[in-house]
Amino acid sequence: MRKIAFIAVLSHLWLQWVMLGSILLDTFMVYPNIFHNIPESLELSMEFMAVASPHTYFPPLGMASITTGILAVIFSWKCKPARYWILLSMLMIVLEGATSMIFEWPRNEIMFIQGKAVHSVNFLVQTAREFLIIHGFRVAYNIIGSILMFIGFMKYYMDYTISIRK
Repeated sequence: MRKIAFIAVLSHLWLQWVMLGSILLDTFMVYPNIFHNIPESLELSMEFMAVASPHTYFPPLGMASITTGILAVIFSWKCKPARYWILLSMLMIVLEGATSMIFEWPRNEIMFIQGKAVHSVNFLVQTAREFLIIHGFRVAYNIIGSILMFIGFMKYYMDYTISIRK
């Protein structure tokens, strides 16, 4: 059972780091291109991302992260030194997902679905600013969650190796 728990905790740590790398890539490479010349850059982005986009990538990855996080919490619960670190990491993932669904998805609808056919350029620029501010919170949640998960993994690993030696 300890091996399964170790694999669950390690899997969740790995997925958390994949999420962190992905969101940082979006932040520093994708978003500057999407938001540099609104509304033209929004339209160009939609043409470019016709096959795959952050929308096709992040929801499944987020669900995988939540699933492995729940498994990591359940399987590692007996390890008191790691328990709350992993649980707090999961809280960050849930906050990130809720922030995305509540605040970001409606702005995506405004910018990418409705666009300039429905909204003025000034409104689209303001919506993009709001999106990027809220995105900063998502990045912070992801960084904090990754750090908490790494600490939780290290505490679990130490407890795991001590129990193997006994």
